[in-house]
Amino acid sequence: MQKNYDVIIIGAGPGGIFCAYELADKNKDLKVLVVEKGRSIEKRNCPKRVTRQCVGCKPCSITTGFAGAGAFSDGKLSLSPDVGGNLPAILGYDETLKLIGESDSVYLKFGADESVYGVDKEKEIREIRRKAINANLKLIECPIRHLGTEEGYKIYSKLQHHLEEEGVHLMFNTMVEQILVEEGKAVGIVTDKGESYYAGEIVSAVGREGADWFKDKCDEIGIETTPGTVDIGVRVEVRDEVMQFLNENLYEAKLVLYTPTFDDKVRTFCTNPSGEVATEYYEGGLAVVNGHAYKSKEYKTNNTNFAILVSKNFTKPFKTPIEYGKQISQLSNMLCGGRIMVQTFGDFKRGRRTTEERLCRNNLIPTLKDAVPGDLSLVFPHRIMVDIQEMLEALDKVTPGIASDETLLYGVEVKFYSNKVVVDKNFETSVKGLRAIGDGAGVTRGLQQASANGISVARSILKGMER
Repeated sequence: MQKNYDVIIIGAGPGGIFCAYELADKNKDLKVLVVEKGRSIEKRNCPKRVTRQCVGCKPCSITTGFAGAGAFSDGKLSLSPDVGGNLPAILGYDETLKLIGESDSVYLKFGADESVYGVDKEKEIREIRRKAINANLKLIECPIRHLGTEEGYKIYSKLQHHLEEEGVHLMFNTMVEQILVEEGKAVGIVTDKGESYYAGEIVSAVGREGADWFKDKCDEIGIETTPGTVDIGVRVEVRDEVMQFLNENLYEAKLVLYTPTFDDKVRTFCTNPSGEVATEYYEGGLAVVNGHAYKSKEYKTNNTNFAILVSKNFTKPFKTPIEYGKQISQLSNMLCGGRIMVQTFGDFKRGRRTTEERLCRNNLIPTLKDAVPGDLSLVFPHRIMVDIQEMLEALDKVTPGIASDETLLYGVEVKFYSNKVVVDKNFETSVKGLRAIGDGAGVTRGLQQASANGISVARSILKGMER
């Protein structure tokens, strides 16, 4: 196998995929290597979907492999620069909007649904906005293209086959152990198989699951970073009837509250109408909660789930927000034997543990069947508990019933994109020849901006090669 390439991309999530796609599309003579620690998409199968029990696959097929966590996510593409990351601050609003449009056209080319939510319901959205204002909530309006979990998988399968046909070398089941630096410039990588590969350009596109890995690499080779934000919270589950008006008119209502008690930023995230709550496993077996929704009627449930996330920013001397999020998640895992905790909002407010008996009395049936009834006050700091309660009570004014005693709260949901790497407008780090993109670098927070980021950095690389 050859050792020298023009570009090496670490990670085959949306950022890495779209970077490789753009490079191959614009210059078919380029030698491009994509290194991914997980499996190819056709080999990404989660046994839990059959057994209903995690068997501890290493690496986890839900969070790693071609398309990253996006392959099994709900697959929502946010079509506004206001949602999903920091690209507007780096590239400008208009350029980000243009790139989102271009990445969206690629998704459409490979089979994405042409329907877009949130663009043709002006009267209904105006009513939602009015209720949000009355509750001191800010409605962030963003058109949404919904892929669906199973349809997203098909789209990414087509993208993988396309890259292979275009001559992009995809290396799976391979971990990058070292980024080689000579005289202040990144020149190659060393894999866990002891093999070295070299390139004039290296792109780190490791995604959210690889944020901790990339932080370690930043420390090793002196990449400049800044303390980022960590988002910690719960996944909320209610009956579809409670969320019907929001679901039908926005699909995903993005609402932000600055809480009355602590003035903390709290937001809703990743709404899944008629979906199911799911467990994600990270390196070391860490279990965190997430949610999915399917296009196919046979997989639909009677429940809607969404996340409530509290954004925490830290100042010096604290510099490990990822570790902070992991510690809270590990505490929940410890109390639940490595599984996800669930508590009714009624018990949450009253400070008591949810029991199997009370959970069985609920009209609301949990979709995460192996969740363990428990007490989230043993996991979260008091401040986060107050933030979550105040957010639910505000949301209840927009769509009554969310703050019902029967509403289910699953913990912990945490987003590991807080390793914020300092990059220039070409996404080059303080180490020349090494660029950092996507969620793992703290640049983006969603599929669409990560995809747009991949296109942007590919064009920057191609432009540099022309000089």
